[in-house]
Amino acid sequence: MQFFLHVLAGLGLATLIGKSNGIALTVSQDPGNSTSSKMWGLMFEDINHSGDGGIHGQLLRNNGFQGTNPGLTAYFAVGGTELAVDESIPLSTAISNTLQVSVAAELTGQVGFGNEGYWGIPVDGSAHNHTIFIRGAYEGPMTWTLVSASSGEVFANGTFDVSSESDRFTEFTSTARSMRTSATDIEYHLTFDAAQVAGSSLWFGLPQLYAETFAGRQNGLKTFMAEAINDIGGSFLRFPGGNNLEGPNVANRWKWNETVGPLVSRPGHQGAWGYGNTDALGLHEYFEWCEDMGLDAFVGIYSGYSLDGTSITGSALDPYVDDALNELEYILGDASTPMGSWRASNGRQEPWTITWLEIGNEDDFACGTYAERFTAFYDAIKTTYPDLQLVASATGFGCLPDPFPENVWIDYHEYNIPDNYVTNFNQWDNVSRRNKYIIGEMARWGAEWSDMRGSVSEAIFMLGLERNSDLIQGAAFAPLLSLVDNQQWTPNLIPYHQSPDGLVLTSSYWTQQLFAQNAGDMTRAVTSDTEFGPVYWSAVSAGTSYMVKLANYGADPQPVTINVAGKTAANLSVLSNDDPDAANTDVTSPIVAPIVSSISGNASFTFSLPAWSVAVVRAD
Repeated sequence: MQFFLHVLAGLGLATLIGKSNGIALTVSQDPGNSTSSKMWGLMFEDINHSGDGGIHGQLLRNNGFQGTNPGLTAYFAVGGTELAVDESIPLSTAISNTLQVSVAAELTGQVGFGNEGYWGIPVDGSAHNHTIFIRGAYEGPMTWTLVSASSGEVFANGTFDVSSESDRFTEFTSTARSMRTSATDIEYHLTFDAAQVAGSSLWFGLPQLYAETFAGRQNGLKTFMAEAINDIGGSFLRFPGGNNLEGPNVANRWKWNETVGPLVSRPGHQGAWGYGNTDALGLHEYFEWCEDMGLDAFVGIYSGYSLDGTSITGSALDPYVDDALNELEYILGDASTPMGSWRASNGRQEPWTITWLEIGNEDDFACGTYAERFTAFYDAIKTTYPDLQLVASATGFGCLPDPFPENVWIDYHEYNIPDNYVTNFNQWDNVSRRNKYIIGEMARWGAEWSDMRGSVSEAIFMLGLERNSDLIQGAAFAPLLSLVDNQQWTPNLIPYHQSPDGLVLTSSYWTQQLFAQNAGDMTRAVTSDTEFGPVYWSAVSAGTSYMVKLANYGADPQPVTINVAGKTAANLSVLSNDDPDAANTDVTSPIVAPIVSSISGNASFTFSLPAWSVAVVRAD
């Protein structure tokens, strides 16, 4: 994810004047172009703590001491203990650091350590599952609690019996139901009897805490966050990125084979956005996410380029091509294959399905080597998987091999300012149909929060995509999620604080939902006596249902009449605010949300389209 700014000649902003006579639109009954069945989807990478500390269900930060020099980040002593990260007593080959808790001889009572989570711990009132590995001589109960840092109120209390030894780690699990709270200052404490350890130490490895997860998955997704994403109604999930696929350097690229299996075997890596990734949200979890939300998998594979500028070419690229083939066999292969057998041993007997496979990410930034690298991956993958739909990650044809295969699609990313999104409404009208496109990342740029001006402009750009859906096969807003307390990119679709009530459903969230829940399978021509601007539109159908989407990028309401033969009733969904700067934020109550009403007419529906609005008329 990096910043692209495209400004194309076309519709000038001088056209943004009101139409006092009203706008009349007639939707054709004649079949139009087939529309992609996967037009509106989701894009995910771990940015803004959207994975660890975001949608992934594990609640304790830095629990495996992974990444570059993690230190004691998020930990604190309880009861006067002394904490240290110990590299000499690993939990496993992958989890090479553990927490040493030293207890001075004079300490008494309950002592231990705490963890502040990812700027707090959301407590949703569900049963919480706790797991921890302990080494050191101890017999008796230990207690973990979820406590408000400001008030001391306890919202969960779990006790488990420990019988641990000095020469090995033992795993202990327990469950306790929490008491729901909207507080954002909840922290985790683990305590034990100081007398048993006085003058000595205990070691703790990979503490884990999960609330009940979406679809009940082990090592799954946060329920309240996943439900909000599922409610969008998207059709695909692009993963694992994004810059995080490339990594800050080759050593810290996203290594699929280190994201599978038990968590104790996942070493994690230093992510591309300034913090360590545990990779507990790994390959299996991404595909389970797709299955549980009915999403098609849009998978990215590492193409030999990392963000420090390293490009791997020639014979040095061969191991990375082989690694991609191993990943594909792991995903797609029968359980009798070597990689398929490994997948089965990790709990998944049946292969998954990949809808689209992208070679790299934003390889315009490594334009000089991408043609060679793309060709190496393309030739190897097509030999083994001839029917797999491949996607190139460079948009400039000067970056692509010549000739470029007609059966390969192109991933185009569009971050822009609102006025330019409006200007680019017709960007795709005259683009060659030789290769199809996916808009793998798009969003208004240059603001902290999504506001109505930005969301309406995004809608106008999306209307242009929908009008060209014979060419554009899908599009996704990015980034999807952001922890407001520590974010690297704005604006985001769903910002949040660490509370089950802490999600902010932005105006862009509602825009994406309006489009996704009113997708069609055929584009319908629309005739009008009015040119585009300030109102823009597109029409699609699905079966006998007709959906007309509109956006008003102006300060005046606009009278609109939509003619759809044979229809006498429709639903009108409108997202609007007279203030173009209106935004749902973490310090305002929601001021922007869709309003749904019924409208009737004899094949003709008339209504007022508010200023700064996105609307859908659906006639079933």
